[in-house]
Amino acid sequence: MAHSATYRSLLLLCIVGSLICASSAQTCRSQNFANKNFQTCVDLPVLNAFLHWTYFPSNGTVDIAYRATPSVAGGWVAWAINPTGTRMLGSQAIVGYLVSGTVNVITTSVNSYTPSMQNGSLSFTVSNLAGESSGNDIILFATLSLPSNSSTLNQVWQSGPMSGTTHSPHSTTGANVQSMRTLDLLSGQSTSTGGGDSKTRRKNVHGILNAVSWGILMPTGVIIARYMRVFKSADPAWFYLHVTCQFSAYVVGVAGWGTGMKLGSESPGIQQTFHRNIGITLFCLGTLQVFALFLRPQKDHKYRIYWNVYHHSVGYAAIILSIINVFKGFDILKPEKKWKHAYIGILIALGAIVVVLETFTWIVVLRRRSRSSEKSHHGANGTNGYGATPSV
Repeated sequence: MAHSATYRSLLLLCIVGSLICASSAQTCRSQNFANKNFQTCVDLPVLNAFLHWTYFPSNGTVDIAYRATPSVAGGWVAWAINPTGTRMLGSQAIVGYLVSGTVNVITTSVNSYTPSMQNGSLSFTVSNLAGESSGNDIILFATLSLPSNSSTLNQVWQSGPMSGTTHSPHSTTGANVQSMRTLDLLSGQSTSTGGGDSKTRRKNVHGILNAVSWGILMPTGVIIARYMRVFKSADPAWFYLHVTCQFSAYVVGVAGWGTGMKLGSESPGIQQTFHRNIGITLFCLGTLQVFALFLRPQKDHKYRIYWNVYHHSVGYAAIILSIINVFKGFDILKPEKKWKHAYIGILIALGAIVVVLETFTWIVVLRRRSRSSEKSHHGANGTNGYGATPSV
């Protein structure tokens, strides 16, 4: 009974603790501002940001309060309206950052992917600019005269570091490329832009295709070729399995490579140079391997040894580069940690299989050498290697 009472007490404490943690989670409805009240608010989905507003349909103006935590201590935050599109280019931004403990607020028009963040006028009227800090958060206040008196607007928000008094570029991966929403000021609905969702899906497809092809199928094909060929009974089955696995990896990899090139062409201001260059290199190496299959000499051909050196060198180089690029892709996409952990688990499993098969293969090879040596020894002492005495 005592144990039961203790268990119930601990369970009650856990429930109360979870409720306290849940209630302490920051939402826009839990936020208040001195001498300022707003009719509606929304929790923006990324970058720990919140938007509060009061809309005045009669004159097409809106009072806003944008609250966000900088991505790094001492960084800048920004909220913008894009009158002409759904992305950063063309957006009209309000930027806030700390200067000697005081929030400095500027407005800037974003006309390039490397904006200067200099104070300037916007394409619509902005008044009542102000800023304040609360804990680690920066809060921006403004009154906007909405373009074309529209109650629906394309909003973009960002966060980045400061370098002294200069605004450094924000990250071009993860949440920083997902911070776009269409906002209906009347209904309070904040929805994803169709292009953003579509692009995110293509990024995920690109990542999956390349992880499966270059990161899993290709190493598996190499394992098949290296260890099945030791067994004479597996010849030529191992060769066809190897070719099927590698060709499948190439086809799927080309699809992933093409998706990546398409994503790159749609993101002129976002350069993933290292990841892209490795991807192009892998495509070239994979293509060379496919063509090399048609130039494969016979086993007894004098050039076969050179072909083997080339084929093995290119194959192992492709595997090393592919694994590096998969992890680089994880750093760019920043998916849930379980996906990266799953891929690491697959690599560990493949590594364990290689260790076991390598050990077993060497045992088989050494036994064959030992038997061959014994037969040669017997042959040298008056037998022909099969136990028979040669004729005189």
